Amino acid sequence: MSVNEKTNLKLICKNQEDLKVMSAYLQDSIVIVKDMTFLKQNKAFVMISNRFMWEDFEKGVFRQNKRIRCAVKFEDVISVKSKNINQNKKNKPLECLAIKSEEQADETYRIKIFFSGDAVITMLVEVLEAAMEDLGKPWAVKHFPKHKI
Repeated sequence: MSVNEKTNLKLICKNQEDLKVMSAYLQDSIVIVKDMTFLKQNKAFVMISNRFMWEDFEKGVFRQNKRIRCAVKFEDVISVKSKNINQNKKNKPLECLAIKSEEQADETYRIKIFFSGDAVITMLVEVLEAAMEDLGKPWAVKHFPKHKI
């Protein structure tokens, strides 16, 4: 592989530490409401995001800011609930802030995906198993996400 050749990011998540890494990569991703779905029969929750490529941004000030399409899938999903997400506004963009999980007393996990505007997706899963994979090629964007402290 040459120095300039890029490979798309692919992560497998099997525990809470892995989920923290996935959360960091997905921070500031833009997800359209219609690009999230619970596949009940498959026991999977899937979303497609426009991921901000923080790994490129951190390589140097003079690099171009980029986004890339990224598929995210959670396995063994028992149930999914949403808060402050209007399912009728299918084209509404949501900005992903973080993904967190907590183990329940019955050894299942509650995973929460936090979005701006106090929007939250909450999943109950049998085991902590997720994956994310970049799709296609990145594109340049003018702005990078800024956060007020």
